[in-house]
Amino acid sequence: MGIEVNGIAHIQLTVNDGERCLPFWEVLCHFLEMKTLIRNDDTVYCIGSRTGILVRVAPEGGSAKHFDQDSSGLHHFCFRARSKEDVDSIYQFVDTQLSAHIVHPPEDGSRFAPGYYSFLFEDPDGIRVEFNYVPGKGHFGEQGRLGEDGPGPANQYGEEGLMDE
Repeated sequence: MGIEVNGIAHIQLTVNDGERCLPFWEVLCHFLEMKTLIRNDDTVYCIGSRTGILVRVAPEGGSAKHFDQDSSGLHHFCFRARSKEDVDSIYQFVDTQLSAHIVHPPEDGSRFAPGYYSFLFEDPDGIRVEFNYVPGKGHFGEQGRLGEDGPGPANQYGEEGLMDE
């Protein structure tokens, strides 16, 4: 017997460029109506919106190369928005106020899930962050792969979306 968890409580990121990354993340979190719980020279931790984001500077000697999503570890993480309009608002904020590197602006991603809508950007260290909106129950809904009449798990995924081969 399993249990259903209640989401992700927090995400902790380690960054190289604290001078750029800590303010970047704090400003983004405040836009997401999160509050700063911890702030010092090498850490910012914001909580709210049912999650927490802790960002700390890598300890001396622990700095690594620029973030590489194809290395072992984190590829990217994705916040779930409540509407397409929220995705658009967050995009506008990230693009104009944070001057983040935008990997792709808001776009239809229905190849991944019915109604999937998202944008993807990078923080100053290159850590990739996505915001998406998926209407209804997504893959668990009527048109979803895991819905009552859905085809079940895919065996391939990529830029083309979910596929069966």
